[in-house]
Amino acid sequence: MRRAWWWALLVIGIAGVIVFYLLTMPRTVPASELPAHTPDLANGEYMFTAGGCAECHAVPVSKCKDPKTKDNHVLAGGRCIKTPFGVFNVPNISPDKETGIGNWGTLDFVNAMNRGIAPGGEHLYPAFPYTSYQRMTYEDLIDLKAYLDTLPAVKNEVPPHELTFPYNIRRGLGLWQLLYVNGKTFKPDPKRSAELNRGAYLVEGSGHCGECHSPRNFLGGVIRSEAFAGGRNPEGRGRIPNITPSHDGIGDWSADDIAYMLETGNTPDFDVVGGLMGSVQENMAKLKPEDRTAIATFLKSLPPRPDAVPKSAKKKSGEDGDEEGGSGDDTEGDTQKPNGSEN
Repeated sequence: MRRAWWWALLVIGIAGVIVFYLLTMPRTVPASELPAHTPDLANGEYMFTAGGCAECHAVPVSKCKDPKTKDNHVLAGGRCIKTPFGVFNVPNISPDKETGIGNWGTLDFVNAMNRGIAPGGEHLYPAFPYTSYQRMTYEDLIDLKAYLDTLPAVKNEVPPHELTFPYNIRRGLGLWQLLYVNGKTFKPDPKRSAELNRGAYLVEGSGHCGECHSPRNFLGGVIRSEAFAGGRNPEGRGRIPNITPSHDGIGDWSADDIAYMLETGNTPDFDVVGGLMGSVQENMAKLKPEDRTAIATFLKSLPPRPDAVPKSAKKKSGEDGDEEGGSGDDTEGDTQKPNGSEN
């Protein structure tokens, strides 16, 4: 009888391994799905700016947590992101063929951005916000890859991530991706204006604003019912502010106020954005005025939501200010706009 039990456990174990393997198999974009598109380098650079790629992938000035970068066009990695799951070391995405992505083809790049899958079928960690990038059109991704290929190739071997068990098992990400990755690109809503659709695309796609400005569950996935209502700072003290049009968020800001803040860094209550939001705002200032207006229009259209991270809970945990605010106090004048990166 005991032997029979052992055999049953063995069969169950083998079946479990097979099921796990099948469920975590990488799901990629077929080559036939990519459009015949001639890369537009100018648009690629625009997407690079809108996405804030340099903020994560450019070489930091000194230590790995230094928010300042040496050169926004030298994407050799080197930044580190400390999270509850461990430390993510931001990779080299320069065109270097040995330590960067110089050997990646366009389809490889699309699969990384749209499905979270690297060449060879390796699952990428969602600290690299492909859950938002999957909304970008294939044309924009093709343009972005072509632009990245024009940047300096820098040889720089970035150390591997330092994650705790079980998060260091990449294969398990296949299960996570079943929940949060579907590869569906953004589709304009015919009931919305062109401006509102453009704003939604920039905020939910390349801008990946919800990655920072939304709370996450224990799996690290964004809680969609509380999207844009703010979240805990994944890198430590403080929180990321609520950017919905509620009393807790930016309800008293007009669309013009939001667009002006994105352009100048000045808030309606005479504050100035700072911290991590400073570099994001600098990127937003480089966008077309109509795109900043579109972003503002979309944010004002969001459902008003209370703070996802209550002030009382924040204070109890010893946190004492919004991470991206100008003054760093507990006022909602610190409420700014979006950002997030790592494989």
